[in-house]
Amino acid sequence: MIVYSKDADADRAFLRDVLGFTSVDAGQGWLIFGLPLPEAAVHPAEENDRHELYLMCSDLSSEMASLRAKGVECEAITEARWGSITKISLPGGGRIGLYQPKHPRP
Repeated sequence: MIVYSKDADADRAFLRDVLGFTSVDAGQGWLIFGLPLPEAAVHPAEENDRHELYLMCSDLSSEMASLRAKGVECEAITEARWGSITKISLPGGGRIGLYQPKHPRP
């Protein structure tokens, strides 16, 4: 996974310091982050090259409270067939999703 950002240093610091992802420095500050085990889904679309990033959790309300305590604003929860979802803004201006799945895990 690669996240492109207008402020990569700020987003790297957010992933490391706020979300608590461990990392290694690949040289010159290029952090490579370890992530929890992933899932992948393929959705139908009218165009290719559109991708979204969602982090998954088992208790969305708790995660949102933890993020708020660190100064991170979360959008209102929306409900989808596949999960309860919020979005959080990265310091570089991008957004990522955070959700609690309603589906069984693979």
